[in-house]
Amino acid sequence: MRAVLAAVLATLTLLATGVGSASAAPRRSALPGGKANFVISQGFLRAGSTQNWVRLGTYQFKANGTVSASTYLWWQRNPEGRQATGVVPDSSCSTKAGGSSSRVRACDVLTAGGFTGAPDESRTGTYSMAGNVVSIRWKIAQTWTEKWRVQLSPDGKLARLQFAGGTLATHGYGYGSNSSFATRRAMSSVRTFAGALRQDLVSWSGQRIVNSANQPFKPGAFRGCATTTSCLTYLQPSSANACQKSGGCPNVGGGTKANISSIQYYLVKISNHDRRDTMWHWCTCLAMERKQFCYSGNSHMKPLLQIIDDSGAFRGWVGAEASFYPGSGTRAKDMMAVFRITDFR
Repeated sequence: MRAVLAAVLATLTLLATGVGSASAAPRRSALPGGKANFVISQGFLRAGSTQNWVRLGTYQFKANGTVSASTYLWWQRNPEGRQATGVVPDSSCSTKAGGSSSRVRACDVLTAGGFTGAPDESRTGTYSMAGNVVSIRWKIAQTWTEKWRVQLSPDGKLARLQFAGGTLATHGYGYGSNSSFATRRAMSSVRTFAGALRQDLVSWSGQRIVNSANQPFKPGAFRGCATTTSCLTYLQPSSANACQKSGGCPNVGGGTKANISSIQYYLVKISNHDRRDTMWHWCTCLAMERKQFCYSGNSHMKPLLQIIDDSGAFRGWVGAEASFYPGSGTRAKDMMAVFRITDFR
């Protein structure tokens, strides 16, 4: 009898407070930095491993404490080949190199496999805020949790997520605002961006982890094209660190009479309807060594998502590199990374 009375009292208490009833109001949570829509780059990058992965996509937070994700996944366990974008810069895209006019090679710009199509995966979860930290638990079969530190930009128009740990990923970057995911800026706006963009990157290459920070990125160095408005190009005149490495280009590279160390850079819009861009770059001498016009080796393919603030202004990108070496059994030669290029770091 005592157990029955306790159960009745518990039911009456729940009904009186509205808890458990169909009319109960949903739990409300503070949005991270007051922002709902975030672009995210994260990865599992570990020295000595060949099971690394990177993800690039969007997180949408709601005031009822739920969060949804839509992401592209590139994983060494299932390496994907590069994909053509169908964008070829025209002959008007030129930059100055060595005091003379030099043109970026008119090649069909490549990106990571699958990035021109729909995202690979979607998932939902719950989140909570504790001070300036947002904790996420994804509703999937395995335990998947994440923590990010939240900071607002000085103008209050943008929130930054700094990866603070999780059960699956090791590194990550995120930026959010209340602009819709359909809001993006044209390449002409990107090129004329007046702020100072800098890159922070964590990369996996040769089974080692390399961190680089505070690297300047100058969109004004790129040139627009007369007929291909979705593309920007830049011929970097020289790069001692990248293209003059010993043995990379034994016939025309650093240390030879030709001494070719320029880099071909391409920035391309992937979609008119969302934040997708992509960057592709490779050393000119590598194509010359193969007697090719457009390099077919393992070039750098870097899908990007634009960072857009509350006013709809461009503030940079979050990105991922997913450059899988052609052929099987060669995962040690892959190049993978997560990075951000932004004025708010």
